[in-house]
Amino acid sequence: MTERAARPLDSEEATIALAQELAALARTGDVILLSGELGAGKSVFARAFINALPGPVEEVPSPTFTLVQTYHRRNQEGSGLDVWHFDLYRLESPDEVWELGLEEALADGVSLIEWPERLGRALPPSRLEIELRHGDLENHRAARITPYGSWTERLARGEA
Repeated sequence: MTERAARPLDSEEATIALAQELAALARTGDVILLSGELGAGKSVFARAFINALPGPVEEVPSPTFTLVQTYHRRNQEGSGLDVWHFDLYRLESPDEVWELGLEEALADGVSLIEWPERLGRALPPSRLEIELRHGDLENHRAARITPYGSWTERLARGEA
């Protein structure tokens, strides 16, 4: 693990740019954990990440009530990634995450997980943790990015 300094995000566009940078590095099996208070930008990040991948622009609602949404992002040639967007806010037990298809998501796509603290011991060893915090001004945020496993090498090479 190599924790990086907090990256200032002075607008919603800066959060979107960060999501786009990281989407360009994503590959099957990746796990991105999004933590932070309500309104810190987790859903903005997830929406931008999903729409940065190949395919048409989609509405990306927060899966607060469905708990998980799956997006099949493909270019015209058919290559791309599946993204599993989890919102674990309403989970009552960490064991419930397996009923949502986490095992399949870990094997077949990229997992974006909001409220990852609800995973308990199910945290995968290779992951990218992004903690979004409110800034001093209304639209300002900061992102503390901590890579584990394969993300450590990718970010160390200066790819994001």
